[in-house]
Amino acid sequence: MGATNTLHYTETQKTVASLAKALGHPARVAIIEYLLSVDACICGDIVDELPLAQPTVSQHLKQLKNAGLIKGNVEGNAICYCIDEQAIEKLKTYFANISGRLAEQSPKCC
Repeated sequence: MGATNTLHYTETQKTVASLAKALGHPARVAIIEYLLSVDACICGDIVDELPLAQPTVSQHLKQLKNAGLIKGNVEGNAICYCIDEQAIEKLKTYFANISGRLAEQSPKCC
């Protein structure tokens, strides 16, 4: 059996894994891209933009929100969603670090 205990991993590793898992479905990537394209909080238009039923879109939004990639605020009878810039910054920093480390290595790998 492999180690599944999260105590063995750093906070950064757990955070990046959670964010990556949330982005692990094309519908969620599409939602992120849509929120970026409108550059505003969206209250109900997301269902109209995706070829998915409203309950399915709600499940994907819940996963993105639980991972911290989007924020949701209640406005009247609707929940308005927007990108959480801090989560995107964490991913950006993580991948910039990987890119920088790869650039420093000599090309001796496969």
